[in-house]
Amino acid sequence: MNDRIKSNITKKMRDIAPEFVDYSENVLFEKVWRDATLTSKERSLITLSALISIGNTEQLPFHLQLAEKNGINEKEIIALITQMAFYVGWPKAASALNIIINKE
Repeated sequence: MNDRIKSNITKKMRDIAPEFVDYSENVLFEKVWRDATLTSKERSLITLSALISIGNTEQLPFHLQLAEKNGINEKEIIALITQMAFYVGWPKAASALNIIINKE
């Protein structure tokens, strides 16, 4: 998704649910993600694991980009997904792999 489209979605979301956007931007990404207890890389691995576990592929592209910014390479992401296949199910892992394949 390009930045202009993402910006339009955020604006529409802010128009109808300003508190939701505020919680996302100021609580989740400013306070929780910046807490020094865990590294950004660890938080990305946890978030990817959670999204794959519940089958939420809609948010995966954003979090895959964030994971790369946080120092996780594609080989590590593939290893994460492969291991998760045994714990959360093959279809959920395959769906996550499809997101990676289709982003290129």
